[in-house]
Amino acid sequence: MQPKLARRAEELIAERTPFVVATVVRAQRPTSVRPGDSGIVLKDGTIEGFVGGACAETSVRLQALRALETGEALLLRIVPEGDEAAENEGAMVVRNPCLSGGALEIFLEPRLPAPHIAIVGETPIGQAIAAIAEQLGYDAATTATTPEDLSGDAALVIASHGHEELEAITAGLAAHVPYIGLVASRRRGAAVMEELTERGVQDLDRVRTPAGLDIGAKTAEEIALSILAEIIGSRKENTTAEAIGATDPVCGMTVAVADATPTAEYEGRDVYFCCEGCRSAFLEEPARYAAALG
Repeated sequence: MQPKLARRAEELIAERTPFVVATVVRAQRPTSVRPGDSGIVLKDGTIEGFVGGACAETSVRLQALRALETGEALLLRIVPEGDEAAENEGAMVVRNPCLSGGALEIFLEPRLPAPHIAIVGETPIGQAIAAIAEQLGYDAATTATTPEDLSGDAALVIASHGHEELEAITAGLAAHVPYIGLVASRRRGAAVMEELTERGVQDLDRVRTPAGLDIGAKTAEEIALSILAEIIGSRKENTTAEAIGATDPVCGMTVAVADATPTAEYEGRDVYFCCEGCRSAFLEEPARYAAALG
């Protein structure tokens, strides 16, 4: 990776910003890239660096966004339309109708910040969750009060034994934290849910109480383990590999619906293109390509 790009990657890691490193590992002539060329793909589809021309970038952008969602690395093979290259396990073949050069192989490696777990309650259970979570690769922090910013957190666990439970749950729901768990008995949990209902708080069905899988846990460490197992399970359920795609009406390519993808408005809808060339062709004769929009 070029030094400038390496420094950029370090900045993104420090900022806890997810990105994908795209590295060219094979390039057939004629092509403008060489093995070792690399780029960084951000979650808005922006590509920094060089991994090929506009046509190659389109395929890299879409598959990189999907890699960000799954967290799994991928070998991407971009071949000209009509190429009979076969897909192998661990590799994805994309037949690119506008690829003018030879086939490319690009390794996509997602770099994701460690998922953050906010724990309200500096109690034995809260401390046990933080200790075990660290061993599992999570970034966990315990606080005595509700954190001011919960956006981007993977989970919120309230283990405060009655302190700030209502405030923490309300804040977690407002921040759309994927997992919210309340450590309490069934009776206590029901009472908290009833009070939140009376306050008009919505989406209470998203709150897990008692938090954790029912494994007969007794000790603080066992309860922490049951909660972390539930968090891991909920994250797997929410993982998807389907970044939203659209069809370029000019060349027929599947492109990412992302901020960095060239777009145009037609009859009140957004139309996405693989490159500025296709966008210009559409704008010159939109009626010619309108049928392809479906």
